[in-house]
Amino acid sequence: MNVLGISCYYHDAGAALVRDGQLIAAAEEERFTRKKHDFDFPARAIEYCLKEAGITIDRVDHVGFYEKPLVKFNRILESILACWPLTYQAWLKALPLWLGHRLHMGREIQEKLGTDKEILYCQHHLSHAASAFLVSPYREAAIITADGVGEWTTTAWGVGKGTDIEMFKEIRFPHSVGLLFSAITAYLGFRVNDAEWKVMGLAPYGKPTYVDKFREVVDVKDDGSIRLNLKYFAHPYSATRTINHRWEELFGQPQRPKETELNDFHRDIAHSGQKIVEEIMVKMATHVHRQTGMESVCLAGGVGLNCVANWRILQESGFRNIFIQPAAGDSGGALGTAFYIYNTVLKNPRVFEMKHALWGPSYSDDEIRNVLDAAEASYETLRDETELLRRTARLIADGKVVGWFQGRLEFGPRALGSRSLLADPRNPKMKDIINAKVKFREAFRPFAPAVLKEHAHEYFEMPAGMDAPYMLLVPKVRVEKHSVLPAVTHQDGTGRVQTVTDADNGRYYRLIREFGRLTGVPVVINTSFNVRGEPIVCTPRDAYNTFVNTGIDVLVMGDHVLTEKPGAVDFDAGMKRSIALESSSLLEAKAVTR
Repeated sequence: MNVLGISCYYHDAGAALVRDGQLIAAAEEERFTRKKHDFDFPARAIEYCLKEAGITIDRVDHVGFYEKPLVKFNRILESILACWPLTYQAWLKALPLWLGHRLHMGREIQEKLGTDKEILYCQHHLSHAASAFLVSPYREAAIITADGVGEWTTTAWGVGKGTDIEMFKEIRFPHSVGLLFSAITAYLGFRVNDAEWKVMGLAPYGKPTYVDKFREVVDVKDDGSIRLNLKYFAHPYSATRTINHRWEELFGQPQRPKETELNDFHRDIAHSGQKIVEEIMVKMATHVHRQTGMESVCLAGGVGLNCVANWRILQESGFRNIFIQPAAGDSGGALGTAFYIYNTVLKNPRVFEMKHALWGPSYSDDEIRNVLDAAEASYETLRDETELLRRTARLIADGKVVGWFQGRLEFGPRALGSRSLLADPRNPKMKDIINAKVKFREAFRPFAPAVLKEHAHEYFEMPAGMDAPYMLLVPKVRVEKHSVLPAVTHQDGTGRVQTVTDADNGRYYRLIREFGRLTGVPVVINTSFNVRGEPIVCTPRDAYNTFVNTGIDVLVMGDHVLTEKPGAVDFDAGMKRSIALESSSLLEAKAVTR
């Protein structure tokens, strides 16, 4: 049985294909179209999933969409009418979209797929819940979902047992922890649904100066439920803004214009806002633990990517185990829908556990070689893996930034060892080098440490043997290791850890092990293989272009090693290009037009 899950039309479109309960393929549309956060119909991602499965659409038994369009339209219509005439502009923006095609979603999907199969619809937050619980290692667990908004639901909790999921409580629009974090993101001059992790990265540089001000913006109950003070927000009635002038008056400064200098005020807003969001999520998880008595919790929704809050939930809420699916945002809704249909609706037993995020396309050495030869690139091929890994580890230890392109592409927003940039975490200058020469991004943003799982507890304050494969947990770096890992120790002494195992990503694991043998430190910097404004690279051509046009020193694709570039690289031009790409991306206020 083949089940295809689809998510699209709001942000981060994606597709996933499940066969007989096993995940075969999953990918985001942006990786193929090169439009960051592409929200259009995921034609390329679906094409890839079908190709990976070796089937055509005729062999697909069920097609599922990750939310219910009619229910969403009802929420939008009611919200517009409730605030009329302030919502006039929002109505003008929403009406053509909905009357044009979103009210006829099923027919449109059928036409684009070339099929007459019935399209099944899953509630948005059930898609999120299923994307976490049904692929988790737990037979029963509490479930928490939190994002901007689905149909009406913004946050929900419930319980999963076997193949069944039951959600007990919810918070409804316009009260939303996701939209609160979007408002903080927008106020700081960052892009909503794109740069929330910039707020997390900036927060440790600030102080909790404005926590009391935020308590005027949001009322947080002991059980983690919230009510936003809507007089400070624009999202109930505006299609383009999240906050209004009262928010700016409350905090005493106007919204920061994009690309302008960050100061102590902005750092303190980031710190205070992040603390409030953490408080909400920890209180909610603590309440859910008390209510359910479960040992394990599964998190999903965009707020599930807040790795600092996730770590505090694990440490403080009472849960002993936590699982966050790596594509926790909307793209993961495609995966959740597919498994919900297969396991929960059709009552098929669970036979799959997600242990890694490598579900995208891969390329053979011959395919890579053809791309390099067509580009007239200079490269060396090392068929002996031992020699390849020894050479690469030495280059990293010598201070080189290595583009690492191996195996299947990651599903979700994190590069996890297949499309990664790798560097030496012992070099205190390496963070600034990568930010300036390669990523073209803000200097305050941290880089993640990738560590052999069996050694993680030696470098980070986490239990021996603990899994953290998706960079979604942020333990403290052990104090005695700060001087050993200066490039991945963030301002607050934490590190966004990725634990790596031989079973789940063998060549990546063996490279880190070789680096450990060479240096005594089995840890590398791992950041995504892309530049600001672009998605993570997907194809060998993407990787080669990024290598040539940035300060990446070495490119290792499959068995091929590149250390030379055709001519000089204009880093200033590369930075300007990446900023232009980000500015032109289709991200404007998607949270408030949902």
